[in-house]
Amino acid sequence: MSRGGEMVYIPDDSDFSSFRDQCESLEGWHCRYNKAGVTVWSQGQEESCTVQKIKTRISCKDVPAETLYDVLHDTSYRKKWDSNMIETYDIGRLTVNADVGYYSWKCPSPLKNRDFVTLRSWLPLGNDYMIINYSVKHPNYPPRKDFVRAVSLQTGYLIKANGAGACVLYYLTQVDPRGSLPKWVVNRVSQFVAPKAMKKIYKAGLKYPEWKRKHDPEYKPWVYPEQNTLPSVSLAELSVQHADSLENIDETGLSEDHLSTSDHEA
Repeated sequence: MSRGGEMVYIPDDSDFSSFRDQCESLEGWHCRYNKAGVTVWSQGQEESCTVQKIKTRISCKDVPAETLYDVLHDTSYRKKWDSNMIETYDIGRLTVNADVGYYSWKCPSPLKNRDFVTLRSWLPLGNDYMIINYSVKHPNYPPRKDFVRAVSLQTGYLIKANGAGACVLYYLTQVDPRGSLPKWVVNRVSQFVAPKAMKKIYKAGLKYPEWKRKHDPEYKPWVYPEQNTLPSVSLAELSVQHADSLENIDETGLSEDHLSTSDHEA
């Protein structure tokens, strides 16, 4: 997503517009899953089994767009619903609508766990909301030995209001996992992992208002930037995270025989 490949920059209106177009367009996308209100598409070469674009959509009844926007921003609440997350925290703020953060997640066994350092930006647009990110390097957060540092080329959410008190959520991701993955992993992401993740976000949206009433209900720095106490980060401290500068591991030989039962749930 970085322009010219070298300079770290904060996404502008044209980037958000392009992201929205990708979410809403069907051209060039192949439907991989369509059940119970959840649709998953992919774009790219299945045979390569590495960098693919995955897009998912779910209709969320009884969850207003602004509530889902809060859910996706609220790192304290994320620990309640994101069972794939190992750790997440904000590193620092760039502007009123951009920050740098860390996220690590459990991959299905027997794959190694991955982590990311990303520049994230967000934009409320009328009744719709967008959050997008891409990977950057921060000198104080180099790759760790216990994780494979993966690269988000472009990842984000589009939340569209859908009548009174309901919304449609799109999630689009293009990630280089830094490794050649077995074909079963690519299939599993579209058939199990992505649908399950979307359903979790929907359920989290239903439960969030009650949880937030008991947990610092007025604190929403993504809505009220004056509440943000993160240290400032300069763009000059950051550089683009090029995938080819990171360790590349070959996990194509791993079988799915050792998957836990939870990994099979859709």
